[in-house]
Amino acid sequence: MIIVGLSGGIASGKSTVSNILKENKVPLVDLDVIAREVVQKGSPTLKKLAKEFGPSILQEDGTLNRAELGRLAFANKERTKALNTITHSAIRRVMAWRLVRLWLTGAKRVVVDTPLLIEAGLYKWCAEIVIVWCDENQQLKRMLSRDANKGLTESDARSRLAAQMALSQKVEYADVVIDNSIDATESSPPRLRAEVGKLLARWRRESRQPSFTLLWLLSWLVPPFGLLWGLLVTFMRSRARAQRHKKE
Repeated sequence: MIIVGLSGGIASGKSTVSNILKENKVPLVDLDVIAREVVQKGSPTLKKLAKEFGPSILQEDGTLNRAELGRLAFANKERTKALNTITHSAIRRVMAWRLVRLWLTGAKRVVVDTPLLIEAGLYKWCAEIVIVWCDENQQLKRMLSRDANKGLTESDARSRLAAQMALSQKVEYADVVIDNSIDATESSPPRLRAEVGKLLARWRRESRQPSFTLLWLLSWLVPPFGLLWGLLVTFMRSRARAQRHKKE
């Protein structure tokens, strides 16, 4: 099973790309969804967050006040690191089980969708990395347009952008860069859909190749072979990325 890492930044359009992939029946593990699941009311992760950031992050009914947690967690990089330390282990456990289930169902290629693909080191386990890109000014405008009714100020938005790795740095790790900088105001950007369509077409061509089908079948029937194949593909593509970076 080939694991593809999909990432981007806040308001870069990653969620739109993710939705297009889902529409096309691509198996996808969304770490944003898992992140919401692990902080449900009464969960161990939510209790740890309340201990770290204080009771103000809890609503009266005991559920998470996401706006307040975001305000506190993205105030500086140390607080962001504390948030990630608490949540990442729980998220990774759930992610691992879902990947195993998809492998057992015979999935050939699975997309792992996460904004922290690079920062969390998950890119090292991906055979292909896709980054959704737009410039920082567009990110800021989209954030303010999307979340102004939730009390997000420009200062808050800039703090959140500063707390994450810049997209200009993330694209250095990419095998594929999807440019979402032009169709910023469209609800269903045709140019963005066209770029994702090209990616899907390539994946379909690869999946139809006899060699790919044979390797996938062997990996599914003989798990140790599948593990070795996955590690080999990941190593070769990681090495190719490193060589490409040296040339640049």
